[in-house]
Amino acid sequence: MAEDSELWDIVLDGPFIPTKEVNEGEITRVIPNTRQQYDEAERKKIEKSYKAKKLLVCGIGAEEYNCISACESANEIWDCLRTTHEEGETIHEMSTRFASITNELRSLGEPVHTSKQVRKILRVLPKSWSSKVDAITEVKDLKVLTMDSLIGSLQTHEMNRNQEESKKEVKKDKYLSLKVASRNTSNEE
Repeated sequence: MAEDSELWDIVLDGPFIPTKEVNEGEITRVIPNTRQQYDEAERKKIEKSYKAKKLLVCGIGAEEYNCISACESANEIWDCLRTTHEEGETIHEMSTRFASITNELRSLGEPVHTSKQVRKILRVLPKSWSSKVDAITEVKDLKVLTMDSLIGSLQTHEMNRNQEESKKEVKKDKYLSLKVASRNTSNEE
């Protein structure tokens, strides 16, 4: 948005593709223009699509570049990054994906020290986990904390959060049931 407000629209909505209508008897089809058919306004819009993609690519780290390198547009990159960093990913799924990345780096001669791995994991957790991240950072010595210990602690916290969410859902369902029951009772009276 700070670079150009239209770029964010391109990231969210997808790239501009110049098209034309072609009549084939009773059927009208919309097909993409060739590069030679672009007018100046279309070229500017296409340029913005590339600029949006460039900004996203330049704004990510080397680890994430591997995930998005095959993406054709800023919209595809955004969808890939959003999926990768979705809060719906479990700690186990995240740690498995992270281990895969660090194993690849190790095989390429770039081992990542455990303390750096721990800090990276804590840094990528969603904001809703900030209290747990703060607690681990304050209580544990991050230089000696093992990945197994960190992942175990995070999985325990995740399990507790899921149980609390389940309890809230049950209470909400009971409240709604009581509310509906009380409405039916008042209607009958």
